[in-house]
Amino acid sequence: MSREDHRHRHLDRIAEVRAGRTAEKVGYPIRVREAEVVRTGTVGAGLLRLTLGGRGTEGFEAHAPDEHVKLLFPEPDGSLRLPEPNGLMLRWPRPSPTSREYTVRRHDPASGEIDIDIALHEGGLASEWARAVRPGARVHVAGPPGGLIVPHAYDRYLLGGDITALPAIARWLEESPRTARGWAFIEVAGAEEEIGLSAPEGFEVCWLHRGDRPVGTGTALADAMTAVDVPKGERVYVWAAGEAGQLKPLRRWVREVLRLPKGDHDITGYWKRGVADFDDDHGHGSGHPDHAARRA
Repeated sequence: MSREDHRHRHLDRIAEVRAGRTAEKVGYPIRVREAEVVRTGTVGAGLLRLTLGGRGTEGFEAHAPDEHVKLLFPEPDGSLRLPEPNGLMLRWPRPSPTSREYTVRRHDPASGEIDIDIALHEGGLASEWARAVRPGARVHVAGPPGGLIVPHAYDRYLLGGDITALPAIARWLEESPRTARGWAFIEVAGAEEEIGLSAPEGFEVCWLHRGDRPVGTGTALADAMTAVDVPKGERVYVWAAGEAGQLKPLRRWVREVLRLPKGDHDITGYWKRGVADFDDDHGHGSGHPDHAARRA
């Protein structure tokens, strides 16, 4: 089967899932691209936006708010180890190349531009690189390998996360039908980290301020989400991401209280306090806050 045939096949599958009743992860053909840094800029006080473009982004695909790419970095000795094409997939060298994983915040097919929002973190490999990089620099990008396709058939959507999940939540809200209803809870340090969101009128957006409490600690996010009263008889989809330990109460809640089927929720640890190169069961994590906005 040719790449073009497979393209139509996975696009057809995405359309089927989106028009259906239950969410599903759909894979896309994976490529490695050499992209050019077009510009950088801040988004609120906590995110740095990296805009990539150039001929290398031609044919890039973006279909789901939680999909991710890997930025590939040189090794300490200066060498660059890249995965190789393997049909519609990639063959990764061992040990794995130095990389960091990020949510695709925006993709403009007309210009080829890709926005990646990086949660700033002192000493982080990618955030330090992004602070210093200038337009014209080149970077290799792998993915996305696929994404979570969520139908528009749910009555309400419950979204939540810390600043590492903010790019995905922002994209989810702006790409949702304007008739969608639900709640979005986002934990940030304070008002300075809040950003503008294009949410449907039927969405209630609540910012939770962490204050001086260390990032990745406390129960504010789980407390706020589990206090939501889902109207009886309505179908709800729950999506949450952030520090793995903070999400444990949510996993129990959706399973034991809401009793949601597996296809009606996705709760992903993007990072874990004190653990480098963290990778949860969903295969999304990428080390100490190094995901999405994944703190790099």
